[in-house]
Amino acid sequence: MGQPLDAFSGRLTREAPLAKTTSLIPEQRRQQILQHLRTQGVLSYRELTELLGVSHMTARRDVAALADEGKVQVTQGGVIAVTKLLQEPRRSVKEAADLPAKAAIARHAAELVSDSMTVYLDAGTTVQAMSPYLQDRRDLTIVSNDLATASAFLDHPGVDLIVVGGRVDRDNKSMIGRLAALTLAELSLDVAFLSSSSWDIRHGVTTPVEAKIDPKRAAMASAEKTVLLADSSKFGRYAKYRVLALEELDLIISDAGLDETAARQIQGLGVDVARASGAPTTP
Repeated sequence: MGQPLDAFSGRLTREAPLAKTTSLIPEQRRQQILQHLRTQGVLSYRELTELLGVSHMTARRDVAALADEGKVQVTQGGVIAVTKLLQEPRRSVKEAADLPAKAAIARHAAELVSDSMTVYLDAGTTVQAMSPYLQDRRDLTIVSNDLATASAFLDHPGVDLIVVGGRVDRDNKSMIGRLAALTLAELSLDVAFLSSSSWDIRHGVTTPVEAKIDPKRAAMASAEKTVLLADSSKFGRYAKYRVLALEELDLIISDAGLDETAARQIQGLGVDVARASGAPTTP
């Protein structure tokens, strides 16, 4: 795979040639782009072709895909990192992104759930990915504000399903706002699995949608344990509304792409961090 990422410093130069990565699939190439943008901030298309070992057109397609997901901003001649999330990508875009990381995170998170628990599954495609790994549990109470997640348990005889009501966020197929929070305040949860499209050490868990704050905080207040599920591509980003500080969480489950230094800094806040890895298994 060539030199490790921390071997690079400054701009890309001919004195530090990059390994060709033509064998990588598009998702792997895009993760490499994000990893380099976290340290360099901006990359030209020329640098991208050298970095990835692909054509100018392929580099442009990769950048366009990341821009559609809200992860980068296209500029004249290249791409810059997005640190502030202005709006969340549509559900259809999220469902196709970062699938290996989501599967690893979901599988690890499901190991925390045992029979007879009352579990909150927040709206989001990473939390939704837990659903297949929970199908063998018995006497579960599943609470969710996510329509897709709830539908996965409709025909499960061992699950008492509670769907949180509220205003419908059509783009993300979930319920948000004060009504959703009022329902969650009436429950006692063993564990709440929260999602986020933006999180970092300084700002904590943030969202560009104000109506998502109350349900997330209500779930955390009702739970014995709160776990954030968020892949590493979302780390280092923030939005204008703060949901909670990282130190309010009990555990963060991310993927192996989360930098070790960042993981140690989070642990310094008193929060456990798991970096899930491994090929997805069939539930």
